[in-house]
Amino acid sequence: MKTIEIAEAREALGQYAGHGENLPLVVTDHGRPVAALLAVPNGDLETVSLSTNPAFVALIERSRERQSREGGVSSQEMRRRLKNAPNQGIKRDKQ
Repeated sequence: MKTIEIAEAREALGQYAGHGENLPLVVTDHGRPVAALLAVPNGDLETVSLSTNPAFVALIERSRERQSREGGVSSQEMRRRLKNAPNQGIKRDKQ
């Protein structure tokens, strides 16, 4: 992990991000962490957005707790069911 004091951060954000290190860069204000710059290998904007959204994370946690408590359908079983389900796609008129 690398740290930099916010008052000493003179480079543009892109220059810090382009250093090529996979270590987080923690920005501090008088020694207190205030921000972090992390590499996101193989990530996309939607994944990063959802994984840092407190409401979405809480929803996932509630779902996991409910499945643990009440049971449910495994992802493997759901894939099997969807694969064997009749095609419910939109039917188009032949022209």
